[in-house]
Amino acid sequence: METVQRLRAMASLCRQSAALHPDRSWKLLAKAEYWEHLAAAALSTHLEDGFTTGPHDLAAA
Repeated sequence: METVQRLRAMASLCRQSAALHPDRSWKLLAKAEYWEHLAAAALSTHLEDGFTTGPHDLAAA
């Protein structure tokens, strides 16, 4: 989950920078979208890993 938070923080920084630099906002907003995409993928992976390691799997170990 820490990875997801870091990726979303990067996206937030890009959006803040876009507000401060309108001449480069299109590029910074594209980068923000990229970081959000990575965060969504990381969250999906994290949730999938959580579902594959359920209580029944731990009892067998």
